[in-house]
Order: sequence, then C-alpha cells, then structure tokens
Amino acid sequence: MNNRRNSETKPEPKSPLYHAYTVRDGKEGQKGFWTRIGAFFAHDDGEGGTLLLEALPIDGRVVLRAPKSDE
Repeated sequence: MNNRRNSETKPEPKSPLYHAYTVRDGKEGQKGFWTRIGAFFAHDDGEGGTLLLEALPIDGRVVLRAPKSDE
C-alpha cells in the first residue's frame, strides 16, 4: 500500500474568456431574455478555444459575451 501523498497540485481552473447565452426576443417594447448556457475557454496557444455548452438554443443562435467583474 502506498501512503505517499501526491505532491503535484492541480492547476488553477481557468476562467472563461466568454460566457455563452441564448437570447429569446422579448415582446414588443420589452428586452430579450438572456439565459447562460455555457462558457468559452481560450487555448494556451492563442489559436482558438473550447466552447462548453450545458444546453442548446432552440434557434441555434449562441451569443458570446465577456464576463462582467461581478460574475
């Protein structure tokens, strides 16, 4: 039995570069309804990234927005 603890620590999780939303149009004169459905994480090489979706929009439209400082 090996009782040694792993001295390697996990890397700090990356923050998303963008949050992914689906936006449903509001009724006449009302704002749209924004629902966060995922996040975009940049690759370390700066040549793209990964979009992780937790849901899919009905109309196929995904909006990416930079996170606000309070998110």
